[in-house]
Amino acid sequence: MTPSAPAPHVDVATPERVALSLPVAGIGYRCLAWLVDASLLFFFWVALYFVITLLVSDVLGAFQALSGLTQTLLAVGLFATQWLYWTVAEVFFHGQTPGKRALRIRVVREDGSPVGFFESAVRNLCRAVDFLPVLYATGCITMLLDSRHRRLGDMLAGTVLVREEAIDLDKYTQAPPVDAPATDAGVQRPLDAEDVELVLAFLARAPGLEPEVRRRLGTRLVDRVGASLTDEERTRVLQSPEATEAFLRTRAKAVH
Repeated sequence: MTPSAPAPHVDVATPERVALSLPVAGIGYRCLAWLVDASLLFFFWVALYFVITLLVSDVLGAFQALSGLTQTLLAVGLFATQWLYWTVAEVFFHGQTPGKRALRIRVVREDGSPVGFFESAVRNLCRAVDFLPVLYATGCITMLLDSRHRRLGDMLAGTVLVREEAIDLDKYTQAPPVDAPATDAGVQRPLDAEDVELVLAFLARAPGLEPEVRRRLGTRLVDRVGASLTDEERTRVLQSPEATEAFLRTRAKAVH
């Protein structure tokens, strides 16, 4: 039997020289996410049309009565509204639209870093090309041919869609053995490779987590890698997500 080809993924090299592998979202995930977003936009336009009909009895006649320039501007405004939907959502919600969030996928740069306004703007402007000739035919063909399932917009913007994977932190956050040797106050034990990978995985995903989940997991990791902290030091570290993650980042960087 011929072994199946490995699933496509994005390798991310962290400053601490620990490699993280992010699985790439396939065409199925992307299509389902697009259907969710397209449905939301469809219901938005239906609701807007209903409101307009309450103000104007003959909507089609009123549109035809407009000048050619006005009709063109309305068509451009229609595309701009959809472009803003995808771009604003991806920039302000860490690479996720409602559809992507429902399918647990997100847009990132090719190096795994968060997507910025420029990349999101470019990839979403290219939707008009990917849609040609109809029903995203160009985009689907490009995704089937590309090893990372990227459409033309992703290629031009240097982005890729990756899947989020749930991490079971409970198995890493068990209480230390009773007979573990005590450490001097303020002296932190060296982290092993497993601890470093766990900390880095959390730091990479922390911005996209719900605040309560982010706080809870951060607390567990501080208890895991900061066992020698005093009560006062622990309180100071846990006073905010930024302080917690700064401590964890420092612990990971301390590994030689």
